[in-house]
Amino acid sequence: MDLDVLEKAKMRALRLLEYMDRTEKGLRKKLEQTYPPDVVDETIRYVRSYGYIDDKRYASHYLRLHLEEKGHRRLFQELYQKGVPSALVQEAWEEFCMEEEPDEKSSIERLIEKKIGDQTRLTRKEYQRLTDHLARRGYPWEDISSVYQDRGIEMVFE
Repeated sequence: MDLDVLEKAKMRALRLLEYMDRTEKGLRKKLEQTYPPDVVDETIRYVRSYGYIDDKRYASHYLRLHLEEKGHRRLFQELYQKGVPSALVQEAWEEFCMEEEPDEKSSIERLIEKKIGDQTRLTRKEYQRLTDHLARRGYPWEDISSVYQDRGIEMVFE
C-alpha cells in the first residue's frame, strides 16, 4: 500500500466529514470513487478510531432532525438505505424514545393543517390524496385515522 496515497485518502475523508456527517457506507462510497479498496478500508479504520464516523450517532441525529416532517417508518427506511445497520437504528430510536416521547400525531396534525387547513369534508379523491401523502411520509394508518377522527375529517361522496 502506497503511504502517500493513504495519507491523501485520509485527508480527503477528513475534508468530506468536515462539511457534513456521513455514514460509514456513504464515506466508503465516496472514497471508492478515487482510491483502491485496501486504502479505503484503512482510511475507514482511521476515521472510525477517532470517532469521526459513528453510524449510531448519525442515526440519532437524523431521527431528531427529521421526526417533525416524517414518520419513524420512513426514517428507518432512509437510514437503512444510507447503510446504517438496523440494530443501530433500533437502538438509536429506543434511546430517543427514552429521552422524549415522540409525538407523530402532532406532526400529522401540522401536515394536515398545511395541506387542507380547517377543511373537514373531503371528496374521495382529496381524502385519498391526503392519506397517501401521509402514508408516504411513513406515518402508520392507526395514527392517521386517529387524527382524522379527532379533527372530524370525513370523506363525502358526491
